Amino acid sequence: MNQQPLPGASTVMTMGIISIVGSLVCCGPFAAIFSIIGLSKAKTAEKLYNENPDQYSDYSNIKTGRILSYIGLALSMISLVLLIIYFGVIIAMVSSGEFNNY
Repeated sequence: MNQQPLPGASTVMTMGIISIVGSLVCCGPFAAIFSIIGLSKAKTAEKLYNENPDQYSDYSNIKTGRILSYIGLALSMISLVLLIIYFGVIIAMVSSGEFNNY
């Protein structure tokens, strides 16, 4: 039997990679968008695979892409928390008057 590549498997993998790279390099919290897209595409592709597993290949790409999306989402959330703390400290210093001493 000739198996087809699973539709959306490469998209899930790509979104997972973009979310990790985006959260580490440039975008921080905005990379969570790619993680969410990757997770929703993984759900759709897994549902399609579970309907007829003999017809499709590349299921391992779905699992790998989902893991990468979760990692990218975690890194984005950590980046968001650090960004909030950073600006919170700056606002606290300005409002208390300690920033004027520097």
